[in-house]
Amino acid sequence: MSVSMSTTEHHTVPPEIVSTVFYSATVSESLAILVAETIGGTQRLTWGNESALRLLGYGIEDLRVLPVGRLFPTLGGGELKLLLRRERAARMTLPVRTASGADLEAVVVTTPSPGGRMWTVRLLSTANEQERALRATADAHERRFSALTERSPVPTLLSEQGMRLAHVNDAFCSLVGRRAEQLLGTGWIDTIHEDDLDGVIERVAAALEGDEVEIQARLVRDDGTVRTTVIRFAHLFSPGVGAGFVGTIEDITDRLAFEARLAHQANHDPLTGLPNRTLLAQYVAARFVSGTSGLACLFLDLDNFKVVNDSLGHTAGDELLVEVADRLRATVRPGDLVARFGGDEFVVVCEDVDEDAAVTLAGRVSDALAQPMRLGGVDVRPYASVGVTVQTAEHVMAEELIRDCDIAMYQAKAGGKGRVTVLDQQARAEAREKLRLVAELRDAIEGCEISLYYQPIFGTQDGAPVAVESLARWNHRERGAISPATFVPLAEESGLITGLGLLVLEETCRQIADWDHLLGPAAPPRANVNVSALQLDDNLPAQVAAALERHGLDPSRISVEITESALMKDPDSARAVLQQLRDLGVELAIDDFGTGYSSLAYLRHLPVDCLKVDRSFVAELADGHAEIASAVIALAGNLGLRTVAEGVETVEQAEELARLGATYLQGFSLAPPMTGGRTAAWFAARSGEER
Repeated sequence: MSVSMSTTEHHTVPPEIVSTVFYSATVSESLAILVAETIGGTQRLTWGNESALRLLGYGIEDLRVLPVGRLFPTLGGGELKLLLRRERAARMTLPVRTASGADLEAVVVTTPSPGGRMWTVRLLSTANEQERALRATADAHERRFSALTERSPVPTLLSEQGMRLAHVNDAFCSLVGRRAEQLLGTGWIDTIHEDDLDGVIERVAAALEGDEVEIQARLVRDDGTVRTTVIRFAHLFSPGVGAGFVGTIEDITDRLAFEARLAHQANHDPLTGLPNRTLLAQYVAARFVSGTSGLACLFLDLDNFKVVNDSLGHTAGDELLVEVADRLRATVRPGDLVARFGGDEFVVVCEDVDEDAAVTLAGRVSDALAQPMRLGGVDVRPYASVGVTVQTAEHVMAEELIRDCDIAMYQAKAGGKGRVTVLDQQARAEAREKLRLVAELRDAIEGCEISLYYQPIFGTQDGAPVAVESLARWNHRERGAISPATFVPLAEESGLITGLGLLVLEETCRQIADWDHLLGPAAPPRANVNVSALQLDDNLPAQVAAALERHGLDPSRISVEITESALMKDPDSARAVLQQLRDLGVELAIDDFGTGYSSLAYLRHLPVDCLKVDRSFVAELADGHAEIASAVIALAGNLGLRTVAEGVETVEQAEELARLGATYLQGFSLAPPMTGGRTAAWFAARSGEER
């Protein structure tokens, strides 16, 4: 027999004490002790003290070959595992089979050894007074356990043998709406939904074998309503009766409904109830098989939706979107998906169609949408531009199908409103090329591969350089030089303009600080930085102030140039941003003045310092047409503003502009755009000449 004694960190139990305990257990008159071991996969008895041998009527040699299961005949395989547990001690009241074949009721206590292959088994006969007291205590515990279970808010089932219930608590009765008398025995099985019954019975059978299992199953209440639950079954052994189970039930109906609502909200548009872009992508991906055909997409964009919003209000706009969604659902074929892509854009996905069928459906959709509807007392016809794409062998991924459909819609809009257009392959190639260029532009901005050139600006009075304009340049590794006329609009369309603008601002400030260090007083006095309409928001003043502070520059060293069209998109908001920049100490200029449709009355209230005369007006001087350039310069003078005439290419133009009263001149003939290093050398040379 192995006896385990506790130790401390620094002391072990002396051998004499171990020997004394061992001897006491061996000769004890009151303790019947056995040792069981796992031998060849079977638990066998390998030793017993005199008290155990006397109680059971076995000789020591007979005992040593006795399987443990022979000693406890009422235990099945699952129950024997519960008695001889490796993890913790166990206690059961069991009939014990003696050598004569008679059964002796006893409390059996098993304690595993640290190795888990040997157990000490104590047999406490209930025939003596002490054990009767122990049994009474156990009965009291059982009564308390029963009361606790009865009042538990967790629905609970208790079977002492097989499928038949011996006990069910009030919480389960409330869950299924039936009385306990209706549920005991096998009555509880009637509450299981018929489609889930086989699965529940399988799990109960596994629990009776000793397993702990669970299953999601529906319970049918007495009133016919259905609750979805998780039922967990655990093995229960009742001495003298057999194998049963304990079942606990968790009602997850409300949780599943809440999760379903969350999932629906995550995948559907709250206004129209249609699937949103996320679910659309999943839907197409699930049906897309590369190399096949038959899957088609219709991409719809409502024409003049902004007019409805602006004239009738956003509530009317929402009503229009809901009506369009209803008409789309009513017009498409059964099984077609209608999704709201975003804003006033919708997508219809069709299966098993060719191009002719898809175009026919698009025509029906257009006709249905064009029927008048009344909004805010006005009859509105919600025409739509529709792009159609049918899957081809060129579509490698599902998202390419939706992307091509979007391209086709823009082709429809470009051709005139209310049109249905099938994807043009040339336009598809151009659009994909544009997407690649956008990706490369993003990389160029993030990798600071956009360089800056600087073009000097001269005063007309003395011809001295007074500033430079920062000009972004992109020299692509493979494509070569890409014009700003190409990549700046691309940056605006793709949401990259803020990153590009911040790069230009930061690099300009860094370059000015570098020139100051190299040239001192000969450095360019000021640099003009162009700002896109999309940058003109409340963030811009803080961004400019931060860049100036990082490089230790006075705000007067920067002039912000904003196009006339940008100012006129939202004049009030633009004026507020310009005022913040002016308060910061930054100079402000309006670029391309006269090419837009600004209000001259509004111009008088803008906090700007300078107007730039567009190069197109300067070019007209060569043909003897100085009217517009003269008018812009005169207007600026009357408002107390300076002017910069850009695009000066000849001496004659420079002289004429000076005569007209232009303040500054800028052009290739005067000085070309140069790198930062060449600009430094150019200003250094000019300074040397002046000395």
